[in-house]
Amino acid sequence: MGRTNHQAALEIAGRHGGRLAEVAAALPGAPRPWLDLSTGVNPAPWRGARAPVSALGALPDPADTAALEAAAAAAFGVDPACVAATPGAEAALRLLPRQLGAASVDIAAPTYGGHEDAARAAGVPVRLIPRNALSQSDAALLVVVNPNNPDGARTSPATLADLARGPRWLVVDESFVETDPALSVAAAPSDRLIVLRSFGKFYGLPGVRLGFVIASPPVISAVRASFGDWPVCADAVAMGRAAYADADWRARARERLAADARRLDRLLAGAGFEVVGGADLFRLTAAADAPDRFARLCEAGVLTRPFAYEPTWLRFGLPPARSWRRLTLALESLAR
Repeated sequence: MGRTNHQAALEIAGRHGGRLAEVAAALPGAPRPWLDLSTGVNPAPWRGARAPVSALGALPDPADTAALEAAAAAAFGVDPACVAATPGAEAALRLLPRQLGAASVDIAAPTYGGHEDAARAAGVPVRLIPRNALSQSDAALLVVVNPNNPDGARTSPATLADLARGPRWLVVDESFVETDPALSVAAAPSDRLIVLRSFGKFYGLPGVRLGFVIASPPVISAVRASFGDWPVCADAVAMGRAAYADADWRARARERLAADARRLDRLLAGAGFEVVGGADLFRLTAAADAPDRFARLCEAGVLTRPFAYEPTWLRFGLPPARSWRRLTLALESLAR
């Protein structure tokens, strides 16, 4: 495989995790199937029933959507009146800068690029600010991802609650908080706080496209109006209701993910990576030759997540149980 193909794969993967088809097209000689570790998704998903055929043959009933929101609210520890279901957290974050009418946006960086993309698409001036400068922000809208993607940086709930008392809007993206629920500020009392939650990452079902906005009732009413009477599909309603009610699965998943993350740490350190951060669904590593390591992992059919703004970084998701040996062999080859 030529260096130009590797460079194309690096550029594709660096824009967003999960672009496996494009990477595979750029590297047709790589082993199949690929082991895709470019996203932070639970590799052992919640196993529950999808919507029945009868539900797929009808429009989702608003009462069922309300029941989904109530189940999620119970899991989040908030009032159902403060929860709106959306077709993924991504759809919600793309909506908010325009919906809030913010004149300026500050985003704690480095972080997930979708927030900056959303603000720029809305025509709002954006600044990327250090995470240790949150209290100095004078923007109309402040965005914090907590725990952060890609480095797992954490801001205490007390600090975020203080920021939510100011005149600005505060959006806290908690897409990865399910592995560390004590970080959540979803229940903090503030009319200026908006929390985003993701279903697909922790429950391992990103294709269901389900997320939630948690905010004051006026904000929730505006969000619901934006998405209409049928914001999510029948499968999202059925699977979300059942999964959020499954507290035992949630506890077991947290224990397993924590153990798997520690196992991944050992493998990465043994392969010469420095583990510089992460959450229990992913690890961020540093290596001076990260682009070459990305290319060599691709040659083994293993896709990771590079970063154009920090070329020494690679992010690794957790592999499925059946793929640990494959990942181990691929990482061992880097040390040779």
